[in-house]
Amino acid sequence: MSGRLRAALSCAAFLAISLFPGASFAQEAVANGADTAWTLTASALVLFMTLPGLALFYGGLVQQKNVLSVMMQCVAIACVGSLLWLAIGYTLAFGPSLGVIGGLDKAFFPTALRGALVATIPEPVFFVFQMTFAVITPALIVGAYVERIRFSAVVLFSALWLLVVYAPVAHWLWGGGWLAKMGGLDFAGGLVVHATAGASALVVAKMLGARDRFPSELHPPHAPGLTMVGAAMLWVGWYGFNGGSALTASADAGMAIMATHISACAAGVVWAGIEWAKFGRPSMVGAVTGVIAGLATVTPASGFVGPIGGLILGAAGAAVCFYAVQFVKQVWKVDDSLDVFAVHGVGGVLGTLLLAVLMSDAFGGKGYAEGATMGSQLGVQALGVVAVVAWSAAASFALVHITKALVGLRAKDEHVREGLDLSAHGERAQPD
Repeated sequence: MSGRLRAALSCAAFLAISLFPGASFAQEAVANGADTAWTLTASALVLFMTLPGLALFYGGLVQQKNVLSVMMQCVAIACVGSLLWLAIGYTLAFGPSLGVIGGLDKAFFPTALRGALVATIPEPVFFVFQMTFAVITPALIVGAYVERIRFSAVVLFSALWLLVVYAPVAHWLWGGGWLAKMGGLDFAGGLVVHATAGASALVVAKMLGARDRFPSELHPPHAPGLTMVGAAMLWVGWYGFNGGSALTASADAGMAIMATHISACAAGVVWAGIEWAKFGRPSMVGAVTGVIAGLATVTPASGFVGPIGGLILGAAGAAVCFYAVQFVKQVWKVDDSLDVFAVHGVGGVLGTLLLAVLMSDAFGGKGYAEGATMGSQLGVQALGVVAVVAWSAAASFALVHITKALVGLRAKDEHVREGLDLSAHGERAQPD
């Protein structure tokens, strides 16, 4: 190349950069607009699951004198959990991996992360999406201790639990931790969300003690219609929960949503059918509880299976969770009041294990990673179940003791009789 030609090209490059400073001759990674928009939408849907979905679902299942207490617990967890996620939760889950936990580099979300990417979306968008998961997971545990716990205990336990249980497990599977390195799969939270919440709920319910007259004389749900509305909101929000976990506006997101919906429908039909055969009629509360069981069961597998897998997961989830509800209350005599362990815990574990079978292309799934087989995948999934359930239960046992020592745990008997709406918050759902 002649000296004159090199000089001309250099001059042209200088003029281009001077006139168009945003131009670059090196291709820089940029966010995908469609993926970003979809993940933002999914984030709103997942927050919608907690507020108002879960608040209404649980609120309809308790006595009228405790409706506002349940809603207040959900609101408090959303606020406190979000602040903790910003301060330290996000970096523990998604900071540079130390194997079992993330480093502190991303505490309070440094300004440098504003322009960073996670896959094809801006990291602030990823932060928000994951924050909504960190909010709903401890809120699920609310169902185990309704109508008899101190509000201060809810706030303290939930805050500690988010940092000690949720963040580490999220790192194990989603943040590049040890389970992810072993090939463990959890598309949208069968272990990270449902197994952690379910196992912890069982421990809290046992340590807190049962409601009065359990299990022979319990008040029926005061507003089944409210429960149905809340369940419907959860169902819609689950499109973002599972479909959004693809982090792309793609066929993977579409297939995850398809499998999710089919599972919910199959579970609702099976649960209602079991009630119809067993009690002579199906109930509204039973049908929507079945739907939630199907949604929890398909969650870990939703991005790896096809619609046939979703159908099997929903039917199996409803049948197994239905009898788990009876077992926990009648055999174990544990007042897990709104069946968090039986529906979310059992459903999440079941889906995590069945994932290893149903992701096979024989069932229309995505197939296995190179070198993996159905047997090897089942082995690592089972290891994940044992590790997550054991850690969640042991850590929750310790956190309940800490909470009890610092602020107390069970509400006073007279406050329980009066109702936690009035005694804890000075309000009634429907003032006289």
